[in-house]
Amino acid sequence: MKAVQLLGKEKLKVNVVSKPVIADNEILIKVKAASICGTDVRMYKNGYSGVDEQHPLTLGHEIAGVIEEIGKQVKGYEKGMRVAVAPNMGCGICDQCVSGNTHLCAAYEAFGINLPGGFAEYLKVPEKAIRQGNITILQEEISYEEAALIEPFSCVFNGQEIAGIHAGDTVLIIGSGPIGIMHAMLALSKGAGKVIMNDLQEERLRTAKSLVPELVILTSENLEQKIMEETNKNGVDLCIVAAPAPQAQEASFNYMAMNGRLLFFGGLPKEKEYVSLNTNILHYKQLRVYGCTRASLHGYRTSEKLIASGRIPVVQLITERYTIDQFTQALDNAQQAVGLKNVIVFD
Repeated sequence: MKAVQLLGKEKLKVNVVSKPVIADNEILIKVKAASICGTDVRMYKNGYSGVDEQHPLTLGHEIAGVIEEIGKQVKGYEKGMRVAVAPNMGCGICDQCVSGNTHLCAAYEAFGINLPGGFAEYLKVPEKAIRQGNITILQEEISYEEAALIEPFSCVFNGQEIAGIHAGDTVLIIGSGPIGIMHAMLALSKGAGKVIMNDLQEERLRTAKSLVPELVILTSENLEQKIMEETNKNGVDLCIVAAPAPQAQEASFNYMAMNGRLLFFGGLPKEKEYVSLNTNILHYKQLRVYGCTRASLHGYRTSEKLIASGRIPVVQLITERYTIDQFTQALDNAQQAVGLKNVIVFD
């Protein structure tokens, strides 16, 4: 079978590898769609620990497909089922895993991160992932391409569950990429009164507005003044920083309403991970600041239901579809921020 393999920093190749052979307690998925994530881009640009030409890694953690083979000891699944696969799994016995947060396990593993991933014609799902519930059966209303976007949307869902969305909230989203747009779609579906979006790239803002007409889009010049004009000088109830920009995190405190919440979604580059924050604003406005990472399996399954319902039209985010042989072109577009989501599709 063909698989996209990382061989080291900026070394990647579509290789022909052996089709996985499953044990009695495993499942084999025939991949139908897998989408490219910013994490894939970072792993390509920076390399990844333990990955080299002698130890290649098949990338891809946003995965949907059909069950091809089932081990004799596996219960609850059948050949031919349409499924999506959550990438993160934990040890199963630590306090985080027992609480349902397998994605926060200190010994966590993930497809496409430290296990063979979904940019391949077939994916082997180990017993641990099956038992923890990483395989989600898809409803008829959701396509494989939409199902590949359950994973990034589930991370958005996780963040908003942590920070909270209240009916009537004014929400500011900094960053108008696929994640920012997903945040806007979810915030509106949860009853946000106004959703404002900011980005340094005005073209991306216009694209976001075309997909989510309810958005108020603001360019970065005099942003604080514009936000205060939009909020009757009150500031925003929730600010979501959905861009890997330390300056955006630093400035976010200035946009907040009294008793507001901030969500720092995603990480910063290692050389820029320390930022200066005005903690007097934090104190006197009684702000709450949240972080988030990955998504629980419960959040993943809930996200599948939301997408299948049509309330979160993630299909609008799919800019291009590619075959696995066109992966280099797809990755280049992702690196250059051309379009939104680039999806690899399989026969």
